[in-house]
Amino acid sequence: MSQLVKQLSKESLVEAIKRAKEESKKRNFMQSVELILAISGLDLRKPENRIRTVIRLPHKSSKARRVAVFADGAVAEAAEKAGADRVIREKEIDELAGSKKDVKKLAKEFDFFLAEPRFMAKIGRAMGSVLGPRNKMPQILPPNADVKAVIEGLRSSVSVNVRNNPMVAVAIGTEDMDEEDLAENALAVIDAISSKLPEKAFIKRVYVKTTMGPSVRVI
Repeated sequence: MSQLVKQLSKESLVEAIKRAKEESKKRNFMQSVELILAISGLDLRKPENRIRTVIRLPHKSSKARRVAVFADGAVAEAAEKAGADRVIREKEIDELAGSKKDVKKLAKEFDFFLAEPRFMAKIGRAMGSVLGPRNKMPQILPPNADVKAVIEGLRSSVSVNVRNNPMVAVAIGTEDMDEEDLAENALAVIDAISSKLPEKAFIKRVYVKTTMGPSVRVI
């Protein structure tokens, strides 16, 4: 962890988030509050330095993440009862395989995907070229998993994929949320990313902003 990040306080994040809200023009939609991390010393030419992770936030956004589940039979029924936003059965997977346009639409509509292990290879062949680059390949739903708990966990999570550029940009909540809660969400992301950086890499800059507002530098 860099010296700058060690000096980062919850209070400084709260103040920056307040400024970001104040400096953002009112819009006719609920804006997200975004955290941007600039990383130095991260050689992304080396595959082992790339970061792909899901981070659970301590405070759920009022704009809940949408979760779809690839499943059939009893697991599909369990997913429906657990409140999955959509359950995609085997027949639909086969239908989606023939339409890249529909797969793109699916990727745009949902934040996270879960899948029974037996469908992973089929999903990879049918949708991997669309879901992979968007960091939306399904997470495996283990046998006998508490489906509701897994779905609820994802609804409070963000997905990070540092592959081409040494930076992270994620929504940590919405502008109607309390600044302290947003700051705690930001710290959860910063801590998680810091723990995954190789020895010589470090977070150089931290910014917050609303969807359409200007960036406010924290450190």
